Amino acid sequence: MKKLIFVFLFLLVLSMQGYPQFPIYRIFPSSINQIEPLVVKHPANPQMLFAGSYTLNFSTLIRNEGCYLTTNGGVNWFGYDIINDGFSTFHNGDPGPIICPDGTLVMAHFQTFSAQSNRTYSNVSTNMGANWTSPIQCFATTNEQLKSSITIDDVQSSSFYGRIYNVTSMVTNPFVVIFSKSTDKGASWDASLNQLNSSLPGRNSNGPCVTVGENGQVYVAWASSKNSSPFNELGIGFAKSLNGGQSWTMSESVYNCNGIFASQLTPWGIRVNSYPVMDVDRSGGTRNGWIYIVTAEKNLSPAGSDPDVILHKSSDGGSTWSEGIRVNQDPLNNGKIQYFPSVDVDDNGGINIVYYDTRNTPTGDSVQVYISRSQDGGNTWRDHLVTSPRFYPQPVSLGGAGNQGDNIAIISSNGKVYPMWMAKYPGDPVYQIWSSNIDLNTIGIENYESSVPAGFEIMQNYPNPFNPSTTIKYKVNRSGVVTLKVYDIAGKEITTLVNGVKNTGEHSVTFDGSNLSSGIYFCGMKSENSVRAVKMILIK
Repeated sequence: MKKLIFVFLFLLVLSMQGYPQFPIYRIFPSSINQIEPLVVKHPANPQMLFAGSYTLNFSTLIRNEGCYLTTNGGVNWFGYDIINDGFSTFHNGDPGPIICPDGTLVMAHFQTFSAQSNRTYSNVSTNMGANWTSPIQCFATTNEQLKSSITIDDVQSSSFYGRIYNVTSMVTNPFVVIFSKSTDKGASWDASLNQLNSSLPGRNSNGPCVTVGENGQVYVAWASSKNSSPFNELGIGFAKSLNGGQSWTMSESVYNCNGIFASQLTPWGIRVNSYPVMDVDRSGGTRNGWIYIVTAEKNLSPAGSDPDVILHKSSDGGSTWSEGIRVNQDPLNNGKIQYFPSVDVDDNGGINIVYYDTRNTPTGDSVQVYISRSQDGGNTWRDHLVTSPRFYPQPVSLGGAGNQGDNIAIISSNGKVYPMWMAKYPGDPVYQIWSSNIDLNTIGIENYESSVPAGFEIMQNYPNPFNPSTTIKYKVNRSGVVTLKVYDIAGKEITTLVNGVKNTGEHSVTFDGSNLSSGIYFCGMKSENSVRAVKMILIK
């Protein structure tokens, strides 16, 4: 009993520090729209991160790339919203940031020159972004391109350490994935047009992503999409190179999927996709070298009738792949939407996936940000609400028809995980890039959370803040005595909401704060062997 009380008080303390909603911040407050964040870390300095965004300034009609840097692990950020390289009016977004081992910065992006739209170019900076080179073309083709991806070989033991790899897909015939590389820190790119695949009949190849394995292998994954309406993703293609991109083995579809590509995602009327995101376990642990690919899918098991985050994994370098694993742990077919997942495998082999989620919105029309984490290679998951504020997704001016952006991001470094997302919270005039510095050790994603049985959960109360009443939903993983109590910020018990046997499943209870003063309160949930807590804010 003493141990249980201690753990419960520990959870309350964590709640006071922001658990389960972690402190969030805008990485570069601005008056123009910032969408499509991507973030990378320095190969040798875990405190240095480099983030990019697609910036859209409606007043000047300029589309460009934001460049944001931190050298102290996310405590402070600096940068700007426009790469001033003399060609700012020709930039067209889709950022791809890279940090080379010597600190050279590379930013890949789309650019439009004359009649050629959406070609992939890059700029290079050798002084932390103070100055940039003129744009450098990355692919030897005039075909229009779509959704490029860039990475660097940061494996110090690799024969190709420091080599940069770039992939994109052709919008016009032959609708395939092409590959390029740079061996001089982005100053130039190989002139050959390296076509990785041919595409299946009736399919296009879209949204490729590239990453590097534990020994410097190069892995590329893409969506094999239907080339007619509804254009949804039907499979995942995969290619790998063991010699720095000189030669490849390839499969047009290593497993089937049913992506959520659509011109409008109900109820927001925004354009979405289910392009694959990929990462490799390079922890040196028991799953070293495992590859993980994540997409958003629906109407194909294990996904339900609403979009869910689905993971597939390979333990043999991409030769074979597991069946799909449903990542988000809310009830199946509950009408809630999860989309835009991004994945990172941390130094301990934990899989961290960030995504948008509507599970806590009764009307299902506003999203929050969740991280799901697995410490056993994706077999089991725990969901963690990053922040309680919600926003209503909407298209962005200058972003194209129905475009909210195509992705959010996550990266781990030095014992922390950094999710990044675009949001236009109530009262905000524009979209901004938000983040949170989540310490895996002290906040508890890695430690005490693993002791809480799956299915035992107290959800964030709604509304929150509230006046004077709010609803608290909770789940019970097996029948037994459950207690829900409310405490003030000093830990004094205010009332008992539930104290009795509850059957397995989801329950709810209403808390009325009519007789209380404005302030922070906590609702603690206790069962036979587990405790949870949420922070509630009463505003009168």
